[in-house]
Amino acid sequence: MLDFKKGDGLVPAVVQDWKTKEVLMLAYINEKSWDETLKTGYATYWSRSRSKLWKKGESSGHLQEVKEIFIDCDNDTILLLVEQVGGACCHEGYRSCFFRKLEDGQLSTVGKRVFNPEEKYGKK
Repeated sequence: MLDFKKGDGLVPAVVQDWKTKEVLMLAYINEKSWDETLKTGYATYWSRSRSKLWKKGESSGHLQEVKEIFIDCDNDTILLLVEQVGGACCHEGYRSCFFRKLEDGQLSTVGKRVFNPEEKYGKK
């Protein structure tokens, strides 16, 4: 169904809130994480930095329950519509990983923190 060959075994996954359609994050999925996502109903990705499967929310408790899945016309990108458990997606404590906006060449924070990452992870 998905063409994992084009991206060296990875396909990008755009993740949106299933009710508001707010973009929460972008991650990558390989065949194993795809199978795990389909099997469990919770988003599982491939962590490029840690080179391992990563169930979103495994350490924070902020899981992503998959409500709908869309696959693009080339079978090499997916769109996950999820219920974001715990209200935050970003490891920095924001609802969305896209909490900064570029204006006049400067980044400004436009999101509000849902949790303190130091309290959740012991670090920022």
